[in-house]
Amino acid sequence: MFSRFQRPASGLARSLSTSSSNNTAVAVMGASGGIGQPLSLLLKLNPAVTKLALYDIVHTPGVAADLSHCETKAVTTGFVGADQLEASLVGAEIVVIPAGVPRKPGMTRDDLFNTNASIVANLAQAAAKVCPKAMIAIISNPVNSTVPIASEIFKKAGVYDPNRIFGVTTLDIVRANAFIAEKKGLDPADVNCPVIGGHAGVTIMPLISQCTPSVSFPADELKALTERIQDAGTEVVKAKAGAGSATLSMAYAAARFTDSLIKGMKGQEGVVECAYVASTVTECTYFSTPLVLGPNGVEKNLGLGNLSAFEEEVLKAGMAELKGSIKKGEEFVAKNF
Repeated sequence: MFSRFQRPASGLARSLSTSSSNNTAVAVMGASGGIGQPLSLLLKLNPAVTKLALYDIVHTPGVAADLSHCETKAVTTGFVGADQLEASLVGAEIVVIPAGVPRKPGMTRDDLFNTNASIVANLAQAAAKVCPKAMIAIISNPVNSTVPIASEIFKKAGVYDPNRIFGVTTLDIVRANAFIAEKKGLDPADVNCPVIGGHAGVTIMPLISQCTPSVSFPADELKALTERIQDAGTEVVKAKAGAGSATLSMAYAAARFTDSLIKGMKGQEGVVECAYVASTVTECTYFSTPLVLGPNGVEKNLGLGNLSAFEEEVLKAGMAELKGSIKKGEEFVAKNF
């Protein structure tokens, strides 16, 4: 039986061992980048991954050669350039897409739109052709727009399944868990705070009232904590002082989400993760909520749950921006594809 608040496992490292009897083919698109390289390493360490295809426009043969020396069973192959894009996707059951340009100080996720929109659309076109039944896990920002872009591309190809296209918002949950644990003196591996909405600024909506274990904060602390979770990506961008954005924590979060996808695909019951998907839960056509993952992707959407008055206000504050981002992604495909 699943619980709305069930966490997939107590930390990624302990989680991986439970999937060791499975065999899964994963493709990482953008594998040479700041997220792609550590993500590929974490996937190489997952005993459930037996085929790991690494694609990028540069350097992937070297990354693959390097990773192939790790003593784990995933057969790792590098593919480079447009000519090898489709080959990299052959047989893929999960396609993880961190490809794109990173944020720099002063940039919002939306500032990345024009470059990353085209990248995601081109990768989605290839996946729709080569592996239309694969689970597509999108990291490339702005996620609020790139997930609708991928969905529209799959619709145009006639192979759209809304239960198989995910925006990876796991980093927001990981951050919420870490920050709450720090404030309350808890083991972060024991904390699970759902985060709903989208994956940018005010569209990130942590549901601290639904945290497991139960926690509470004075109103001013709750507001500050919520805002820190919403702005945590900018916190990293500023700390890196022009050298990039969140890469290591994003790789960790994406590896955790991919591991949960694998568990669900292989029939493990009660696997719940928040992710940004096509949704009828709110008036936004895409929205992140806790999802039960299974062999067909999204098996059940667990919805919003009971929101506090503060969380109701947070929800209202982010809806307009989220709707605009969704529309922007859909219009990009309508105009360019």
